[in-house]
Parts: sequence; C-alpha cells; structure tokens
Amino acid sequence: MQDIRTITLDLDDTLWAIHPVIERAERRLYDWLGDNYPRITAMFSAKDVFKLRENIAVEYPGKSHDFTFLRRAVLGRLGVAAGYGDGLVDTAMAVFSAMRNDVDVFPEVRPALNTLRQSYCVVAVTNGNADLDRIGIRDLFHQVISAAAVGAAKPSRHIFDMAVQAGGADADQTLHVGDHPEADVIGARKAGLKSVWVNRNGDDWPDHLQRPDGIVRDVGELLSLLGVAER
Repeated sequence: MQDIRTITLDLDDTLWAIHPVIERAERRLYDWLGDNYPRITAMFSAKDVFKLRENIAVEYPGKSHDFTFLRRAVLGRLGVAAGYGDGLVDTAMAVFSAMRNDVDVFPEVRPALNTLRQSYCVVAVTNGNADLDRIGIRDLFHQVISAAAVGAAKPSRHIFDMAVQAGGADADQTLHVGDHPEADVIGARKAGLKSVWVNRNGDDWPDHLQRPDGIVRDVGELLSLLGVAER
C-alpha cells in the first residue's frame, strides 16, 4: 500500500445503502404515475414494470449498463402503451431522481474522504447514476467515472482503465475500494489495480475468489490501513 497514489471508490453500498433508496424511489414513481397517469398503473403492475425493464435491457445489450437509459425507455413505452405518449418521461425521471439521490451517507464517509483527498487523487467509480452534486459530496472527489459515461460497467476492464487514466497514476499505484467481491475486487484486480473489500456485514469472503489486498468494515478504516492520520 506504500506506493498508492490514486484511490477509486465504489458508491452504492460502499458510501451508502442503496437497496432501500431504490425501493423507495421506485415506489414513489409508481405512485406518482398512478396519480397523474392512472391508465399506466391500471395496465401495468410494479412487477410488470420491472419485467419490462429486463426486456429492454435484453433488447439493447449495448445499453444494459446505463440505468438512466433503461428507465427512460421503460417510461416512454408505458406512456405510449397507455395512450399518453412519451412526453411524461422527463417529469417522471425528475420524480425518480429526487428520491434516488436522497441517500443517507454513512457517517464516516465525509471525514474519511476529506482526509484521503489531501494525500491521494480520489475518483468515484460507479455502475449507478447517483448525482453527487445533489447528494452533497461531489467536493470529496477529484473525478467521477460512471458506467453510463464510459460505456461499460464494473467488472469490465474498460471502466477501471478509465478510472486509472482519470487518477493519473499507474494501475499498480491505484487502489480500488468497494463492497462487491466480483464487480469491485476481482474486476479491479484483473485490471491491474490493488483492491480493498468493504465488508460492513461481516460476510465470509467467497472461497472461489482470490482474496483482496485488504478488508475493512467501512471507509473510515482506510485511514489506518493506509497509515493516514485523520484530519
């Protein structure tokens, strides 16, 4: 860990819990559609909407990494099918986005990243579509790399290559930190990065996978792992 110059960080389930956020956002959007476009919810259950999104991801394999594209496509098709047209898409996405970016950042995140960015180039690397300005933590990152922007999702090597390039150091001087054993740890390792697994729940590491370079319970533990004094 002595040669690390860049730290790349996953967002969802590393800096905040994402599943309750998405569930709440999808429920709010479905309720909003029922209030404003009732023929949609009369024709499509929430499960139907989810299935439609899966079908569109199969239909557009080159866009399966772009969650915003998939949601917009779903909303457009729902509107057309119910006789409303696709003019509702922008407003509906705004409803969803407001809830999707209403996250509870884990309490150690801001102080830890504020310290780390003083010594390292800190880059967000996400498969999701979080708006860091809206969440209020964009200032903690020097760069942001998203799957939608680069056209590939973790564990693809391409997104890690883009993150390394953004950080300005070599791959072996770059440390990726994330919660997912395969998408984060193994994906980073295959791209030549070092890796740290964030294991908040005390899970066992999968036996069939090569172990990460380090394991922490939360992002705050990176400071002691890297020998950085908290500021």
